Amino acid sequence: MPQKPGPLLQQTQNRIIPMAENKSAPPKPSLADSIQYVKGVGPKRAGLLEKLGIACVEDALALLPHRYEDRSRVQTIGEIRPGEFATFRATILNAGTIRLGRRRKVFEVIFEDDTGTLRGKWFQFREPYMKERFAIGRTCIVSGKAKDNTYLGAGLEIVHPDVEITEEDAPATLEIGRIVPVYPATEGLHQKSLRTIMKTLVDRYAPLLEEYLPADVMKRNKLTPRVQAYQDTHFPPPGTRADHLHLFRTRQQVRLVFEELFLLQVGLAFKRKHAWQEVPGRALITRGELIHRFVKLLQFEYTGAQKRTLGEIMDDLEKPRPMHRLLHGDVGSGKTLVALTTLLTAVDNNLQGAMMAPTELLAEQHYLNLLPYCNKLGVKLDLLTSALPAAEKQAVQERIRTGETQIAVGTHALIQKDVDFHDLGLVVIDEQHRFGVLQREAIGKKGTAPHVLIMTATPIPRSLALTLYGDMDVSILDEMPPGRQPIATRSYDAKHRDGAYQLLHEEIKQGRQAYVVCPLIEESEAMPLKTAQEVHADLEQRFSDLRLALIHGKLKKEERQAIMTAFNEGRVDILVATTVIEVGIDVPNATMMLIEHAERFGLAQLHQLRGRVGRGGHASHCLLVTYPPLSEDAEARIDAMLKSSDGFIIAEQDLKIRGPGDFLGTRQAGMPTLRFADLVRDLRMIQTTRKEAFALIDRDPWLKDPGHQPLRQTLEDKLGGRLNLLNIL
Repeated sequence: MPQKPGPLLQQTQNRIIPMAENKSAPPKPSLADSIQYVKGVGPKRAGLLEKLGIACVEDALALLPHRYEDRSRVQTIGEIRPGEFATFRATILNAGTIRLGRRRKVFEVIFEDDTGTLRGKWFQFREPYMKERFAIGRTCIVSGKAKDNTYLGAGLEIVHPDVEITEEDAPATLEIGRIVPVYPATEGLHQKSLRTIMKTLVDRYAPLLEEYLPADVMKRNKLTPRVQAYQDTHFPPPGTRADHLHLFRTRQQVRLVFEELFLLQVGLAFKRKHAWQEVPGRALITRGELIHRFVKLLQFEYTGAQKRTLGEIMDDLEKPRPMHRLLHGDVGSGKTLVALTTLLTAVDNNLQGAMMAPTELLAEQHYLNLLPYCNKLGVKLDLLTSALPAAEKQAVQERIRTGETQIAVGTHALIQKDVDFHDLGLVVIDEQHRFGVLQREAIGKKGTAPHVLIMTATPIPRSLALTLYGDMDVSILDEMPPGRQPIATRSYDAKHRDGAYQLLHEEIKQGRQAYVVCPLIEESEAMPLKTAQEVHADLEQRFSDLRLALIHGKLKKEERQAIMTAFNEGRVDILVATTVIEVGIDVPNATMMLIEHAERFGLAQLHQLRGRVGRGGHASHCLLVTYPPLSEDAEARIDAMLKSSDGFIIAEQDLKIRGPGDFLGTRQAGMPTLRFADLVRDLRMIQTTRKEAFALIDRDPWLKDPGHQPLRQTLEDKLGGRLNLLNIL
């Protein structure tokens, strides 16, 4: 039976052959196209671009300029001032190679106009090419940062300027007569080449970008269309203000920030709606018999902030859906007491509670802090970490499985496959910025939609609370327990170190105790710092009248616990330590915290260490000993410690110094990488997009509206995996 010709076939004398003109038709361009096949790229440059995280066209369009050079105003040489970026038109007066000693040489070009001369210098060049390019008498446009070399009699000069050989009164190009984008550098790829590639990409591929923001959201927020935003951010149109570009305040840049944050907030709103709010959970009876007995055991009252927070938590627990709440507050604000009260509420309902900490040391501290209360209440508490001997570990796992264990404290060992809970009803995760989204959800899967409370060691900056934890309810402990003393913080240069130790000695002679913290346990060739072992030996000689102990993470659990018990009971005057005492230690008589090499610690770490003192009725001190030279960031951290003891202010400063990526290690934490938005700069935009996104999900919970289909598809493609939405969408 003869074959029927289709649209791509033509029939000739009972023979079917492909139509030649369609066979050679070029494929349609796509945002998924490999960057290698874009005009001007090729395999070699594709390899260089890969170092910038660019594999396809869409990646390249998202590589925004990291700064701009304003070459829109063409000056005369006479108008140029040292230190400023300048663009001028000139004629080549002279050009040639100058030798600088035996091996070095420089290629120098003297540019001239009616108002003067200026030298251009190149230290990396190919001589034949340079001589041919910079022929005397040629007209060119030159751009670069001018500097004064008059002390050598050379006048103004620019090192490695951008030069465009042109005709008199030539029109603007990609390099001259406009605001020029400057992209993140990669070795082997010149900015001029990169700009040419980006121009090709923007012209050919940017029009393929789909508009996925809802029309009403765009209208309400006066947003530039998506295609135009990309085009104008890469190559700003005439009239764009350079200062607004550098501040990321132009309309096109604002649009890109908005769409990125809006998509993230829609994902968080979607997750909150469908992963938490609509999942059936168990409503608990709160304020039961066990809680009443626990409150009677306490020798103090809850603070106002603790009462408010517990009220919010109990309201959540009484609802037939799982709680998903973030609790953050300053060091020493009483988060552990809130956590224990919450765990006991689960036990009161014949359910198990679990408390997960990021390190074995912190898990041990929580266990020891909770144990006295649990023993008095008859609640079975167990500790499960990977460091337990195999037989003991197996026994704990069996008690957890049968339900004999009512509260389990542990590390990531709690989420291992071989750990089965009898009936897990509530999980407290002491996050300390170290657990990822997927780890949080893994412990949640150990029970039937258990209630989840996440605590952080120090306050979370507002912008991060609205993004990384944006799918959660938030409680803040913003009040310290009564009797907490202010902590005087001082900084000592290494040469005045003896003065810091003298103050420490005087304090101990008044009957107080002290911590001395070092960044390393033992000597390291890579980092020649004061180590805990070295400082301990030095202080034993210096203060032979005092009792010292050394504690660090390499000691066995029993040894650490024995040392901490001795310090708690006042049998040790100075505890020399590494950061194992960063959190979870509460010794009211300890009033002195001395930190060696304070410049080596992060700001959050310094603040947590400071929070180990000031817990009793005596004035306390934090002494920061620094060893020069200090980096700019280190100086900023020390300055922040001296200026404020408020953890919320410290957190905001820490975010400014480190940036959000380093602050939390956000890739590990499960937060998508933000390419356009800045969590320090864009707090107001975060709040705006959050309001818009949550309102949208309230109106259209499943994004079924035809106008919302592009948004739904983009959400699935971009954030489905990162926010663990794929099983919901």
